[in-house]
Amino acid sequence: MRHQNVVRKTMMALAISVCFAGAAMAQSSDGSVFGRTTTAKSKVTLQSLENGSSRQIEANADGSFTFSKVAPGKYRISANGMSREIEVAMGTGSEVRLEDASTVVIKASRTRSAIDVSSTESNTVFTQAEIQSMPIARSATAVAMLAPGTVQGDAGLANLPSFGGASIAENGYYINGMDVTNIRNFLSFASLPFDAIEQQQVKTGGYGAEYGRSLGGVVGLTTKRGTNTWKGGAAVIWSPQGLNAKGLNTPDYEVLDNPNGYYLFGRASTSNSTEVNFNLGGPLIQDKLFIWGMVTQSRANSDAYGKTSSSASESGTPTGMVKLDFVPNGDHRFELTGISNSAKSTSYTWLNPTGQNYVTQHLGDPRISTNKSISNVIIGKYTGYITDDLSVSLLHGGTNAYYGLTKGAGASRPYDPSCPAVTGPASGQRQGCYAWPAVSTRDPKAGENFDKRRNTRLDLEYIWGQHTIRAGIDNQVFDSAQAGSVNSSGGKTYAYAFSKDGAVNGVPNVVAKGAEYVTVSDGYQTSGIYRVINDATYLEDNWRPVKNLVTYGGLRWESFDNRNSDGVSFVKKKNLFSPRFGASWDVNGDSTLKIYGNAGRYYIPVASNTNIRGTRIEYSETRYYTFTGKDGQTAVPTGLKEIGQAIINGSDRLPNPATVADPNLKPMNQDEFILGFQKAWDKSLSYGVKYTKRKVNAGMDDYCGTAPIAKWAKEQGYAKFDWHSLAGCVLMNPGEDLTLAMDLNGDGKLVYGTIPKKYLGLARYERLYDALEFSLDRPFDGVWGGGASYVWSKSRGTAEGYVQSNLNQGDAGITQDFDFGSFTDGAFGYLPNDRRHQFKFYGSYKVNDNWTLGFNSRVVSGRATSCLGFVPTTVPDYLGASGTTSGGSGAYGSASSYYCLNASGISELHPRGSGERTPWTKQLDLSVNYDTKIAGNNLTIQFSLVNLFDSRTVQEWQERSDYSRSTSKAPPGRFSMNYKNGTVYQSPRYLRLSARYNF
Repeated sequence: MRHQNVVRKTMMALAISVCFAGAAMAQSSDGSVFGRTTTAKSKVTLQSLENGSSRQIEANADGSFTFSKVAPGKYRISANGMSREIEVAMGTGSEVRLEDASTVVIKASRTRSAIDVSSTESNTVFTQAEIQSMPIARSATAVAMLAPGTVQGDAGLANLPSFGGASIAENGYYINGMDVTNIRNFLSFASLPFDAIEQQQVKTGGYGAEYGRSLGGVVGLTTKRGTNTWKGGAAVIWSPQGLNAKGLNTPDYEVLDNPNGYYLFGRASTSNSTEVNFNLGGPLIQDKLFIWGMVTQSRANSDAYGKTSSSASESGTPTGMVKLDFVPNGDHRFELTGISNSAKSTSYTWLNPTGQNYVTQHLGDPRISTNKSISNVIIGKYTGYITDDLSVSLLHGGTNAYYGLTKGAGASRPYDPSCPAVTGPASGQRQGCYAWPAVSTRDPKAGENFDKRRNTRLDLEYIWGQHTIRAGIDNQVFDSAQAGSVNSSGGKTYAYAFSKDGAVNGVPNVVAKGAEYVTVSDGYQTSGIYRVINDATYLEDNWRPVKNLVTYGGLRWESFDNRNSDGVSFVKKKNLFSPRFGASWDVNGDSTLKIYGNAGRYYIPVASNTNIRGTRIEYSETRYYTFTGKDGQTAVPTGLKEIGQAIINGSDRLPNPATVADPNLKPMNQDEFILGFQKAWDKSLSYGVKYTKRKVNAGMDDYCGTAPIAKWAKEQGYAKFDWHSLAGCVLMNPGEDLTLAMDLNGDGKLVYGTIPKKYLGLARYERLYDALEFSLDRPFDGVWGGGASYVWSKSRGTAEGYVQSNLNQGDAGITQDFDFGSFTDGAFGYLPNDRRHQFKFYGSYKVNDNWTLGFNSRVVSGRATSCLGFVPTTVPDYLGASGTTSGGSGAYGSASSYYCLNASGISELHPRGSGERTPWTKQLDLSVNYDTKIAGNNLTIQFSLVNLFDSRTVQEWQERSDYSRSTSKAPPGRFSMNYKNGTVYQSPRYLRLSARYNF
């Protein structure tokens, strides 16, 4: 029956795609070439100018032809005695007309057509030459930021790009066609030596059924490869602190905690970086076997100074890449790519002598720690052109990332019960025998943390008349290892603090005003290896029903399987349907005016971080005490008397995987609609307008309340239900009914029950995005090129997505947003990535054979901010089922709600995003390239000045107005004087010098 189901779906997909779905759309790391000749059935030849291989096909009866799966590079295309030279860009269709010997549509110096009439996607491609001519940071992320509508995410979450209102943890990253996204939390990806990038493609929306597992954008990279000519080069890139502007110091306004102190202390901090790389490539066998390789040695060091300590770090390990291409003939191509990104770092920490705060030099002997991580990528790919009409590609590869165990002073070792951690009451103060390093309780039986991926995909393409039909499978297995912590009697930590008004943990007048109290914390987590299996199949058709119209229909089925450390599935979803449709109309028939649109549904998998956090034991407790004395050696408090209720998070029981997620869970998915046009101003310059609308249909997050479930069970007559049997948190679709497997009868047998949404009090998961984009694009033609865009956008909802930027929380899909109903009070509003206006300008101009100028500029409106605080004791879910804060929203020690204190200490509800916006950000970067010949080879010297005017606009500020949980329980609460104090500013001006010699 399962086999019949698959066959039925496949036949249905084919029928739909043929009926509703032009020239071949380019696949992932490849491009395509299409066009028309003057003679029906004429022979058309495509020959690589780099490796000598060639393909020949027969044109259709109307003279049209298509070459699909064309590797990016330079080619000569010819038929009937006419020829053109073109450069194919990844993911882009290049149109060539061989109808008039006097007409040249695509110039040899151009990297792509100004308007790609074969595609309905929102796609931007940058070549290495374009990238190097501009003053941008040396990262794929910085290149992606050039694309219209791309917003830089928060610094606390790695400054990754946000595409189309999605969070920064909802993108896909590819190298040579293989997905290299780290799906532990979607906040990292396998990197590539920057100078090894040949082209970078940025898809901001509307991508076809070949792609999935992302709701934001797709960043694709292709690597350099060897040709029939031996070529090589060397480069030095240097960014010295002596030529950079200094950081900022920001005062700390909480004078009681930190008199005459700083909230940020960065003016004395320094950083230096140097990179040296060498590359060489050429033919091992002329016209057949090619190699290209690069070795990079980078070294970076930094110094930072704090109130009571200072630190320094050094990092750098040789990294590199090697690429082999075997082209036995024009019909077959084999590729093997290997990348090494291993790194070694050393950190030094100094403790300042007592009373010497904010010292701007390292004093005494340092504590030294080292860490070595191992990261590598291997990609094997075969592309075959079986007939003129049938082509196939098979890819298999993987990524491995071992994060290493810290050695030296910061090494993990069993906690020493004779010397527990004691800190406070002053910020950063250590007491008793406790000194750096903080002795970790990492599970000594656990090995290194790692993430491993194995990826296999098969793609088929068949040209049938005016249809280009493509189908494929894409299977991934992802394993994440995570060490837990050991629960030992010495695992307690003690923290002294001042009470400004004599209240502690919501209990008034328990100590004198300004006197000390102490908190005692304990907790543990279990270790394990967790697996995620993601499978997908797709079928799509590009159909040209009439001469100037390309229609597209694509169907994709996603399957997700997430397992606990015992290999038991807790989320398993099969064949989630993801249709895509689009059309592109070449209005004038000459690629000068394109009207296009598309619509589609996109899914994102459940991150492996959810496996870890949701299926292992995670337990913590914090208790508040008065004390009568301190131990003379350890400073541990004596004469303890507990104050108020303990704050307990999580459960000390390993959850049954059947109880961790709603069996009716709908994985997070989004619908997207795009409508736009592009118009050629002249042969090289085009402008366009595009409207984008996105809406999340089903959001996914975890819920952690116990009282509403216990209340429902009691009202249903389950008198023997024990709420302790519940998992600490459960994965669900917020705002919908919750179905759970529970031990409702107290007999150890699980039965399913459905708790109506009214019990939980959760807002519905919503995210809405609308944008209007205006853009100019001019591919570099040997003299000048660049782009400009203005985007008006609006992003609002009850959830940002897979991360929570206000709290810098990177737990993909299990943020604090929906842990309790009260956390969603006032949750609908403008989201952190809502920047209403974006202006971008970039490009380069070749003054003469020696000098080239480059620039990059952005003007972006401020970020939406919120007022965050702790829920008041009056919210319905403040207490858990136990009658204490355990299992209730009152247990949270971090500000997680939109209830926040005003300056008078009274808690008020302020809707998300209703706070004052951060100021507009304005930045201009400039570069100057000088080219000359030495020994007949090219030497390029570049000066890049980033943030020319040294703008220091605040990018993020403290959004928490409540000082702490304990000081917010009883009104008036303690208002944080650091509310809206800057935490992140624009990076200071810096100069980057580079020299490249190519031979």
